[in-house]
Amino acid sequence: MELNGAIAVITGANRGLGRHLATQLLERGASVYAAVRRPDELDLPGITPLRLDVTDHESIRAAAQIATDANLLVNNAGISTGTPLIAGNIDTVRRELETNFYGPLAVTRAFAPVIEANGGGAILNILSVISWMHPARAGAYAAAKAAAWALTDAAREELQPRGISVSALHVGFMDTDMTAGMPGVPKADPADVAAQALDGLAKSQPEILADDLTRQVRQGLAQGPVLARLA
Repeated sequence: MELNGAIAVITGANRGLGRHLATQLLERGASVYAAVRRPDELDLPGITPLRLDVTDHESIRAAAQIATDANLLVNNAGISTGTPLIAGNIDTVRRELETNFYGPLAVTRAFAPVIEANGGGAILNILSVISWMHPARAGAYAAAKAAAWALTDAAREELQPRGISVSALHVGFMDTDMTAGMPGVPKADPADVAAQALDGLAKSQPEILADDLTRQVRQGLAQGPVLARLA
Protein backbone atom coordinates (compact mmCIF):
# COMPACT_ATOMS: atom_id res chain seq x y z
CA MET A 1 0.00 0.00 0.00
CA GLU A 2 1.19 3.52 -0.76
CA LEU A 3 1.61 5.25 2.60
CA ASN A 4 2.23 8.72 1.19
CA GLY A 5 -1.25 10.22 1.05
CA ALA A 6 -2.87 7.43 3.05
CA ILE A 7 -5.45 8.31 5.69
CA ALA A 8 -4.95 6.12 8.72
CA VAL A 9 -6.91 5.30 11.86
CA ILE A 10 -4.68 3.94 14.63
CA THR A 11 -6.22 2.59 17.82
CA GLY A 12 -4.22 3.10 21.01
CA ALA A 13 -2.08 5.76 19.35
CA ASN A 14 -1.34 7.76 22.49
CA ARG A 15 1.64 5.74 23.72
CA GLY A 16 4.04 2.88 23.03
CA LEU A 17 4.12 1.33 19.59
CA GLY A 18 0.92 3.11 18.54
CA ARG A 19 2.49 6.50 19.14
CA HIS A 20 5.52 5.59 17.03
CA LEU A 21 3.29 4.28 14.26
CA ALA A 22 1.33 7.53 14.26
CA THR A 23 4.36 9.81 14.11
CA GLN A 24 6.16 7.71 11.50
CA LEU A 25 3.08 7.52 9.29
CA LEU A 26 2.88 11.29 9.47
CA GLU A 27 6.55 11.51 8.45
CA ARG A 28 5.82 9.24 5.47
CA GLY A 29 3.15 11.59 4.18
CA ALA A 30 0.00 10.04 5.65
CA SER A 31 -2.79 11.75 7.52
CA VAL A 32 -3.52 10.16 10.88
CA TYR A 33 -6.52 9.80 13.16
CA ALA A 34 -5.31 8.86 16.65
CA ALA A 35 -8.17 6.73 17.98
CA VAL A 36 -7.96 6.87 21.77
CA ARG A 37 -10.31 6.75 24.76
CA ARG A 38 -9.38 10.24 25.99
CA PRO A 39 -8.66 12.44 22.95
CA ASP A 40 -8.39 15.60 25.08
CA GLU A 41 -5.18 14.20 26.57
CA LEU A 42 -3.50 13.53 23.21
CA ASP A 43 -0.29 15.47 22.56
CA LEU A 44 0.68 14.53 19.00
CA PRO A 45 1.05 17.63 16.78
CA GLY A 46 -0.37 17.26 13.29
CA ILE A 47 -2.52 14.27 14.20
CA THR A 48 -6.32 14.32 14.48
CA PRO A 49 -7.73 13.00 17.78
CA LEU A 50 -10.62 10.56 17.47
CA ARG A 51 -12.54 9.20 20.41
CA LEU A 52 -12.68 5.40 20.25
CA ASP A 53 -12.78 2.73 22.92
CA VAL A 54 -12.42 -0.74 21.37
CA THR A 55 -14.72 -2.22 24.05
CA ASP A 56 -17.47 0.36 23.38
CA HIS A 57 -19.41 -0.42 20.22
CA GLU A 58 -21.18 2.93 20.17
CA SER A 59 -17.86 4.79 20.21
CA ILE A 60 -16.59 2.55 17.39
CA ARG A 61 -19.68 3.28 15.30
CA ALA A 62 -19.37 7.01 15.94
CA ALA A 63 -15.66 7.02 15.03
CA ALA A 64 -16.39 5.28 11.72
CA GLN A 65 -18.96 7.95 10.93
CA ILE A 66 -16.34 10.67 11.54
CA ALA A 67 -13.29 9.15 9.82
CA THR A 68 -15.14 8.53 6.55
CA ASP A 69 -12.04 9.21 4.46
CA ALA A 70 -9.89 6.47 6.02
CA ASN A 71 -8.22 3.85 3.85
CA LEU A 72 -5.87 2.36 6.44
CA LEU A 73 -6.73 0.85 9.82
CA VAL A 74 -4.15 -0.15 12.42
CA ASN A 75 -5.58 -2.30 15.22
CA ASN A 76 -2.99 -1.56 17.88
CA ALA A 77 -4.87 -1.03 21.17
CA GLY A 78 -4.47 -3.86 23.64
CA ILE A 79 -3.90 -4.90 27.24
CA SER A 80 -1.92 -7.57 29.04
CA THR A 81 -2.91 -8.41 32.62
CA GLY A 82 -0.72 -11.45 33.26
CA THR A 83 -3.75 -13.62 33.96
CA PRO A 84 -3.60 -17.45 33.76
CA LEU A 85 -6.59 -19.23 32.27
CA ILE A 86 -7.29 -21.77 35.02
CA ALA A 87 -6.40 -19.95 38.24
CA GLY A 88 -7.03 -16.43 37.02
CA ASN A 89 -10.10 -14.28 37.52
CA ILE A 90 -12.57 -15.18 34.77
CA ASP A 91 -13.74 -11.59 34.41
CA THR A 92 -10.16 -10.52 33.70
CA VAL A 93 -9.84 -13.29 31.11
CA ARG A 94 -13.00 -11.96 29.45
CA ARG A 95 -11.59 -8.41 29.60
CA GLU A 96 -8.46 -9.50 27.72
CA LEU A 97 -10.55 -11.20 25.05
CA GLU A 98 -12.88 -8.19 24.78
CA THR A 99 -9.95 -5.84 24.27
CA ASN A 100 -7.50 -7.95 22.26
CA PHE A 101 -9.89 -9.98 20.08
CA TYR A 102 -13.44 -8.66 20.06
CA GLY A 103 -12.14 -5.08 19.99
CA PRO A 104 -10.14 -5.45 16.74
CA LEU A 105 -12.98 -7.50 15.28
CA ALA A 106 -15.54 -4.78 16.02
CA VAL A 107 -13.30 -1.99 14.72
CA THR A 108 -12.55 -3.97 11.56
CA ARG A 109 -16.24 -4.63 10.93
CA ALA A 110 -16.97 -0.91 11.34
CA PHE A 111 -14.14 0.38 9.14
CA ALA A 112 -14.07 -2.24 6.36
CA PRO A 113 -17.03 -0.58 4.56
CA VAL A 114 -15.34 2.82 4.97
CA ILE A 115 -12.08 1.58 3.44
CA GLU A 116 -13.92 -0.20 0.64
CA ALA A 117 -15.93 2.93 -0.18
CA ASN A 118 -12.66 4.86 -0.48
CA GLY A 119 -11.35 2.54 -3.17
CA GLY A 120 -9.75 -0.08 -0.94
CA GLY A 121 -6.74 -0.01 1.30
CA ALA A 122 -5.24 -1.99 4.14
CA ILE A 123 -5.60 -3.19 7.72
CA LEU A 124 -2.64 -3.89 10.00
CA ASN A 125 -3.22 -5.95 13.14
CA ILE A 126 -0.63 -5.69 15.90
CA LEU A 127 -0.19 -9.21 17.24
CA SER A 128 2.63 -10.91 19.16
CA VAL A 129 4.96 -13.87 19.31
CA ILE A 130 2.52 -14.91 22.06
CA SER A 131 0.08 -15.71 19.24
CA TRP A 132 2.18 -18.88 18.82
CA MET A 133 3.77 -19.57 22.22
CA HIS A 134 1.39 -19.79 25.16
CA PRO A 135 2.93 -19.42 28.63
CA ALA A 136 0.56 -20.33 31.45
CA ARG A 137 1.27 -17.13 33.38
CA ALA A 138 -0.13 -15.12 30.45
CA GLY A 139 -2.77 -17.58 29.29
CA ALA A 140 -5.50 -14.98 28.77
CA TYR A 141 -3.24 -12.79 26.65
CA ALA A 142 -2.02 -15.80 24.66
CA ALA A 143 -5.56 -17.00 23.98
CA ALA A 144 -6.64 -13.55 22.85
CA LYS A 145 -3.63 -13.07 20.57
CA ALA A 146 -4.01 -16.56 19.09
CA ALA A 147 -7.63 -15.70 18.33
CA ALA A 148 -6.53 -12.39 16.81
CA TRP A 149 -4.13 -14.28 14.55
CA ALA A 150 -7.05 -16.41 13.31
CA LEU A 151 -9.08 -13.22 12.88
CA THR A 152 -6.30 -11.73 10.77
CA ASP A 153 -6.03 -14.73 8.46
CA ALA A 154 -9.78 -15.14 8.04
CA ALA A 155 -10.35 -11.42 7.49
CA ARG A 156 -7.57 -11.37 4.88
CA GLU A 157 -9.42 -13.97 2.81
CA GLU A 158 -12.80 -12.32 3.33
CA LEU A 159 -11.71 -8.76 2.58
CA GLN A 160 -9.34 -9.38 -0.33
CA PRO A 161 -12.19 -9.36 -2.90
CA ARG A 162 -13.22 -5.96 -1.49
CA GLY A 163 -9.82 -4.46 -2.24
CA ILE A 164 -8.56 -4.55 1.37
CA SER A 165 -5.30 -6.26 2.28
CA VAL A 166 -4.82 -7.49 5.84
CA SER A 167 -1.38 -7.76 7.45
CA ALA A 168 -0.17 -8.88 10.87
CA LEU A 169 2.81 -7.62 12.83
CA HIS A 170 4.22 -10.24 15.19
CA VAL A 171 6.74 -9.05 17.74
CA GLY A 172 8.27 -10.23 21.02
CA PHE A 173 9.08 -7.95 23.91
CA MET A 174 9.20 -4.20 23.28
CA ASP A 175 10.38 -1.42 25.57
CA THR A 176 6.91 -0.06 26.36
CA ASP A 177 4.68 0.36 29.41
CA MET A 178 3.34 -3.17 28.88
CA THR A 179 6.75 -4.71 29.64
CA ALA A 180 7.86 -2.22 32.30
CA GLY A 181 7.60 -4.89 34.98
CA MET A 182 9.95 -7.26 33.15
CA PRO A 183 13.51 -6.12 33.98
CA GLY A 184 16.38 -8.07 32.45
CA VAL A 185 14.35 -9.21 29.43
CA PRO A 186 15.78 -8.14 26.04
CA LYS A 187 13.37 -5.64 24.51
CA ALA A 188 13.10 -4.20 21.02
CA ASP A 189 12.97 -0.47 20.38
CA PRO A 190 9.32 0.32 19.49
CA ALA A 191 10.49 2.97 17.01
CA ASP A 192 12.40 0.30 15.09
CA VAL A 193 9.44 -2.08 15.26
CA ALA A 194 7.14 0.64 13.92
CA ALA A 195 9.49 1.25 10.99
CA GLN A 196 9.54 -2.48 10.17
CA ALA A 197 5.75 -2.63 10.39
CA LEU A 198 5.29 0.27 7.99
CA ASP A 199 7.90 -1.07 5.56
CA GLY A 200 6.05 -4.39 5.50
CA LEU A 201 2.71 -2.66 5.13
CA ALA A 202 4.03 -0.66 2.18
CA LYS A 203 4.97 -3.96 0.53
CA SER A 204 1.60 -5.56 1.42
CA GLN A 205 3.33 -8.35 3.34
CA PRO A 206 0.75 -10.59 5.03
CA GLU A 207 3.09 -11.29 7.97
CA ILE A 208 5.73 -8.97 9.38
CA LEU A 209 8.13 -10.60 11.86
CA ALA A 210 9.93 -7.94 13.84
CA ASP A 211 12.66 -9.75 15.78
CA ASP A 212 14.77 -12.90 15.99
CA LEU A 213 12.63 -14.55 18.67
CA THR A 214 9.50 -14.12 16.59
CA ARG A 215 11.19 -15.48 13.47
CA GLN A 216 12.53 -18.47 15.42
CA VAL A 217 9.14 -19.31 16.91
CA ARG A 218 7.32 -18.87 13.60
CA GLN A 219 9.76 -21.15 11.80
CA GLY A 220 9.39 -23.86 14.43
CA LEU A 221 5.59 -24.02 14.63
CA ALA A 222 5.41 -27.36 12.84
CA GLN A 223 7.78 -28.97 15.35
CA GLY A 224 5.40 -29.11 18.31
CA PRO A 225 4.60 -26.93 21.34
CA VAL A 226 6.98 -23.97 21.40
CA LEU A 227 7.51 -23.61 25.15
CA ALA A 228 8.63 -27.23 25.53
CA ARG A 229 11.36 -26.67 22.93
CA LEU A 230 12.50 -23.35 24.38
CA ALA A 231 12.65 -24.55 28.00
